[in-house]
Order: sequence, then C-alpha cells, then structure tokens
Amino acid sequence: MSNCLFCKILSKELPGKIFYEDDLCIAFDDINPQAPVHVLIVPREHIPTLNDLNEGHRDLLGHLCMVVTKIAGMKKIKDPGFRMVINCNPAGGQMVYHLHIHVMGGRQMSWPPG
Repeated sequence: MSNCLFCKILSKELPGKIFYEDDLCIAFDDINPQAPVHVLIVPREHIPTLNDLNEGHRDLLGHLCMVVTKIAGMKKIKDPGFRMVINCNPAGGQMVYHLHIHVMGGRQMSWPPG
C-alpha cells in the first residue's frame, strides 16, 4: 500500500532500525518505545488488521510467533520474560493499519495494561 508507513519501511523507502528479516517478515525497534526493549515484527504481506486474517494466514501467524521468541532471545528478554501484543482497530489501540506484533520487555510489565 502506498500510504502505509510499514510498507515504506519494508521497501526501504523510509529508514527503520531493522535488525531481523526473513522472507515473511522484518523486525525493528519501535520509534516510541514503551519499555526498554520494544520491537515491532511486521509481515511483508500488507494485512491491515488482525480481523483481516484468513485461513491462508495460519502458517504466517505461526511463523510470526516463532520470530517473537527468536527476537526475545536476541534482545535478551526471553528470561525473565516479555510481553507480546497485537492491537486491533481504534479501541484496541492500533495506530498503523498493517498487522504487527509488539514485543516488549526489559522491565516488569504491569496488569491490567492500558
């Protein structure tokens, strides 16, 4: 999508501190971190929201979850722990309409969030 911020980072039109990429996704540091470690994992396929997933995305979503644990290991937050979040639509806090996973850690997370 031509207006999508994450698509522009994926195509290298806009800079991003990308430190992981494969055929299905990229991972980069959030520009407005909410924790000492705050990484975004973004699929290469433009999927606007979690609601737009279909059965054909089952393998992609599994892959993204595996990348979450890989990133947690790379960023040294696997132990003591981390949080994985997918926001969906305005009430869910989604700001960029390209599916993405937040991986946050490096401090104690509180509950309830938001």
